[in-house]
Amino acid sequence: MERPEYVKVKLPTGDSFYNLSNLIRGNSLHTVCEEARCPNISECWESGTATFMILGKNCSRGCRFCSVTHGNMENLDPDEPAKVRDSVRNMNLKYAVITSVDRDDLPDQGSGHYSETIKQVKSLGIRVEALIPDFRGDKKLIDAIINSKPDVIAHNVETVRRLTPSIRDARAGYDQSLSVLSYIKDKNPDMITKSSIMLGHGETDEEVEQTMSDLIKSGVDILTIGQYLRPSKKQIEVKEYCSSERYKRLEAVGYEYGFRFVASGPLVRTSYRAFEAWAAQNIKLN
Repeated sequence: MERPEYVKVKLPTGDSFYNLSNLIRGNSLHTVCEEARCPNISECWESGTATFMILGKNCSRGCRFCSVTHGNMENLDPDEPAKVRDSVRNMNLKYAVITSVDRDDLPDQGSGHYSETIKQVKSLGIRVEALIPDFRGDKKLIDAIINSKPDVIAHNVETVRRLTPSIRDARAGYDQSLSVLSYIKDKNPDMITKSSIMLGHGETDEEVEQTMSDLIKSGVDILTIGQYLRPSKKQIEVKEYCSSERYKRLEAVGYEYGFRFVASGPLVRTSYRAFEAWAAQNIKLN
């Protein structure tokens, strides 16, 4: 299936992009912007936002939509939290998103390392968004993230209930994701929470709206909706390239359901307009 023009983007270019990319590689760090081949990488980096992927470059899970390598798990780099902090400072970022691979192989699934990274970056006085895995629903591990006091905690439900078993790893359940989001909001009602839905897997609008309803009931404040773009032939095929009109309609529906901020469009990803979404929440909550 050929991609329509509206989901095609130019390759990132320019001295600013390459300088930032070399800085990250020089510290042996990884960004989900690069690893997941995000189409918005240049726009976000130039606006002062970047998404760092910690806990190594290999994931212990194998979701069928994801291009991140799974298996062959690596040892943690104990200096990674400080390296991320220093890179954020040197990149002159105003908003840092920290995400990670899943580390089911570790006793604490990497939550302690993740928490320390958040604290190190927060020490710079900038805003931090944590896009976390589900930690298999372990509340003590989720508490470690909450207690490190990021400004936003995001966890992606990814798709509708019906399609979850065919798209996500068997250890990543739809209800488990909802329970993680609910627990975060119950534990800290003031915490801004966020989730994301991919379109293009054959979901119906009714199913998307049901997912919106489930997320609202779980206390989610911010919703992003984007088009699944197959990273390579190793991942699941795209069933449908959705029209721009569908994204616009679902954005309006999202606000009707009660989300405080909705970003919906073919190239939207979880961290897209992340600072803008935080700023909108900050205005409304203060």
